[in-house]
Amino acid sequence: MRTAAPLLAPIFRSDGQARLLTEVLLTGDELSLTELATRAGLAYPTAHREVARLLDAGILSERLVGRTRLIRGNDESPLTSPLREILRVAAGPVAMLTEELGRVPSIDSAFVYGSFAARMLGVAGPAPHDIDLMVLGDPDVDAVYQACTRVESAVHRPVNPTILTTEEFAASSGFLDTVRSGPAVVVIGELPWR
Repeated sequence: MRTAAPLLAPIFRSDGQARLLTEVLLTGDELSLTELATRAGLAYPTAHREVARLLDAGILSERLVGRTRLIRGNDESPLTSPLREILRVAAGPVAMLTEELGRVPSIDSAFVYGSFAARMLGVAGPAPHDIDLMVLGDPDVDAVYQACTRVESAVHRPVNPTILTTEEFAASSGFLDTVRSGPAVVVIGELPWR
């Protein structure tokens, strides 16, 4: 079943295609078709069809190791580099934040909320101008801000972190109630209210 075009990058034919390309082009990993389908959250037949299209277009390449097809980005294609840049801006922030914040100790959980999270989850609305990030735990504040600055420069959008302890986040306030009731995309750990 074909999914709708992703709201953050509607140039892709489907959200599934964008997720698949994100897994291959942004990570640089060489993945089996089964692993690629799993990482992209696609049924195997859907991943198989999308990969076939992208192989035919020369955007992906494959090699066989025994009976396993290993898929990777085709750096020889003139389309690969521009696609990487589009994906980095549209789908990369969560993956990049996961990597950057994963190096910062004492983070219990982190998630993107607000308009960027809403568009990632398919909620219609205007294109987001920034990325709202909630970080829970007791991390080094400077390390969190440095990580966000590195992601900002790569994705061309400001990343606005709010850093709270888990206890502070559990408190009731208009702002926190709005965050908890709105869309959210996990960066590290789990959403603390679900």
